[in-house]
Amino acid sequence: MLSEGEYRQGIITMRNDPPREDDDDDLSNMLDGAPSASMHLPVDGQQKQRVVVLTGAGISAESGLRTFRGSDGLWDSGEPNPNGDGGTRAFRVEEVATPAAWEADPDRVLRFYNERRKQARSAKPNAAHKALSSLQRCFEVDIITQNVDDLHERAGSARVLHLHGEVMKARSTRNYDYLIELGSNDISLGDTCPAGSQMRPHVVWFGEEVPAMTAAAELVAQADILLCVGTSLQVYPAASLAFLAPDEARRIVVDPHIPESIVRTTFECIVKPASEGVPSIVRELVRDSGCHSNDHGDW
Repeated sequence: MLSEGEYRQGIITMRNDPPREDDDDDLSNMLDGAPSASMHLPVDGQQKQRVVVLTGAGISAESGLRTFRGSDGLWDSGEPNPNGDGGTRAFRVEEVATPAAWEADPDRVLRFYNERRKQARSAKPNAAHKALSSLQRCFEVDIITQNVDDLHERAGSARVLHLHGEVMKARSTRNYDYLIELGSNDISLGDTCPAGSQMRPHVVWFGEEVPAMTAAAELVAQADILLCVGTSLQVYPAASLAFLAPDEARRIVVDPHIPESIVRTTFECIVKPASEGVPSIVRELVRDSGCHSNDHGDW
């Protein structure tokens, strides 16, 4: 369960200490019956390695999407400050992205996510998104993203699991399984499902469960290569996934701010922004695979 803070565009728990033993135990319990890495399907007579990619706010931030790290992550509402200083009011995440915020002022919450959706529509996949998409030619690739935008899909990645939901979708407040693609539309008060319940953004709010964690844990357990991008691996529960890869898996993290607690582990650390570090490591992986893909496109 999430307990503090919003992660970038989705909502997550923030914690600075390393993973607790019981965190890993809880997630390990999800893995019973998960297929092993040796069960990967052969392609063209050759067995492809499985690359599992865990992406965080950093990769979307490089496409111009704001995150909730630091004061820059406050939502500028455009409304006048109550103190009359002539500025505009910036809301904390707890005011716009929690079940309590929804109960108190659903119109404000909808406006918040309508703005996030507008920004996501105008953003474009960057070199990191495109490079990850190109990996599919040589590897079995699964992307687990903590971001709620659709930049991975628009870059061409076929298998994307959204841990914290998708801002481009709406769901019923009564029936979790009733989802609609919003396309160019937004959500307004009075937009209801067939049962008459108000529609809400299909995102995980602070204080809500993360339903996709079990599926994500199963994917990581199959990884031959685990690539973590745009995340410092300090945000939980999602960060616990990085420690569920098989012992023999290669582990790589690409982020300009990698904490010492990760540097001291078995992770290979590439201290670069995603749009610089990811194309570099993708070229290395493709070369070492013997696939010889020349699909470098514009990345």
